[in-house]
Amino acid sequence: MNPKIAIIIGAGPAGLTAAYELLQHTGIHPIVFEASDQLGGLSRTVNYKGNRIDIGGHRFFSKSDRVMDWWLHMMPMQAMGTPEGEVGITYQRQGRTVKSPGAEAGPDPESTDLVMLVRRRLSRILYRRRFFSYPVSLSADTISKLGMGAIVRIGVTYLLARLFPIHPEKSLEDFFINRFGSELYHTFFKDYTEKVWGVPCNRIKPEWGVQRVKGLSVRKVIAHALRSTLPRNRSLGQKDVETSLIEQFLYPKYGPGQMWEEVARRVCDAGGEIHLNSVVTKVTRAGERITAVTVRDEHGAERDWTADFVFSTMPIKELAVAMHADQRLPAEVLSVATGLEYRDFITVGLLLKRLRTHGRNGGALPAATQSHGIQGMISDTWIYIQEKDVKIGRLQIFNNWSPYMVYNPDTAWVGLEYFTNEGDELWSMTDEAFTRFAIAELAKIGMIDAADVLDSTLIRMPKTYPSYTGAYERFDVARTWFDRLGNLFLIGRNGMHRYNNQDHSMLTAMTAVENIRAGITSKDNIWAVNVEKEYHETKPPPLESVAEADDAM
Repeated sequence: MNPKIAIIIGAGPAGLTAAYELLQHTGIHPIVFEASDQLGGLSRTVNYKGNRIDIGGHRFFSKSDRVMDWWLHMMPMQAMGTPEGEVGITYQRQGRTVKSPGAEAGPDPESTDLVMLVRRRLSRILYRRRFFSYPVSLSADTISKLGMGAIVRIGVTYLLARLFPIHPEKSLEDFFINRFGSELYHTFFKDYTEKVWGVPCNRIKPEWGVQRVKGLSVRKVIAHALRSTLPRNRSLGQKDVETSLIEQFLYPKYGPGQMWEEVARRVCDAGGEIHLNSVVTKVTRAGERITAVTVRDEHGAERDWTADFVFSTMPIKELAVAMHADQRLPAEVLSVATGLEYRDFITVGLLLKRLRTHGRNGGALPAATQSHGIQGMISDTWIYIQEKDVKIGRLQIFNNWSPYMVYNPDTAWVGLEYFTNEGDELWSMTDEAFTRFAIAELAKIGMIDAADVLDSTLIRMPKTYPSYTGAYERFDVARTWFDRLGNLFLIGRNGMHRYNNQDHSMLTAMTAVENIRAGITSKDNIWAVNVEKEYHETKPPPLESVAEADDAM
């Protein structure tokens, strides 16, 4: 008998996880169609002359044991160490001691490529040309930089917010003020968040905060600051730590794309199919089932593929158009789906002789540290740029994600991240003009000298962030209609129009496969991933809804 066929649209974390899980646990044959020429979706790694770019930054941390074990099954962790759990890790002639589970010796990244590194987390905010810890801590350093007047205002407005909260919360602004007070919100949240989304916080639905900030609060920041004075929890599990407060994480030697390239290899070795440069142009349905998809290959030829199941990670807007090409969708469903909005992304990779270690205003940047062969390299993985006079949103320092991301360890390899909309002023600039603009901005805030730029590249990523604006307030209309199609499973970030991290996306795929195995027709448990506000402190639901790292605030 011929096996049943699952058509999977998209070769990102959700799509590839679905393919692998189908092969491991069912007799269903997965066929993956990826519109681009690369694997990994938004978690891909771009290789530019041996220097690798992680688009958006992907910390491999999850509160789901299933996801953590899944990752480590694909790529083992380096040097897991001694029975006591104190492990010396050596890479690029640098030493680290961490506590990790188990006593087995892991692979050596100096001699093995398929390996997860253990990395220290450091993210900071650049505000008024000074560095502040992220999340903001009420440390002596923070107090001295903000001044006692600002600290008093933060305290008073926080107490007012706790005593007289805004109810109901109608916007992201209400959400932030209720949790942090108006002063802290205006200082560290408002400008950056509006830079990310391009609209005022009072026009963004509060669901964004529920997903990205979840249980984080001033109370937890203070408690974490107090605990940090005690012996640290260096366990990679860190399940008692709020997501935004985690201090270490796993990371593939050559970036996140390496993980998904390995998963794709295993999918193909097990008999699955993956087709790149293959665009789904039409989705055919009969009643409340999908029967086939039409795919255009890189040569422009189109072919129909029959389907018993369809897993879609493509943007819902595009899925609706593909379905409408077969049969007209209900007018309201089409209106909602095509009215969904997205935020797009541009990364400029700069190869540098050095990063500046001191700001132009006489000490804005932190003291220099020795790191990975460059004298004076700061140790941040990324820096949030909370400066009103520049448009750059974040700066990634790829040397600190993995030293193996950089071809020459005596150079600094950084990514300047911009949040845009297709067709706006930034997006419409030529690559050359945008690169000059980005270099000038980084020099303006005192982090580089333009003369130190050795090379550059630019990457544009459309539909990177599903936005909780536009038609999103009527999203349930579209969701309910799509969910009625019994063999269609919406999974992943764009597939669900939800700001998921890669572990959330993986769990939606795992849940969908388990539903097929168990004969569960409801899609509610798929949508339940990454929505519970209190799951950090309570018993996890099936498949452990989780929180990963703070991909983009």
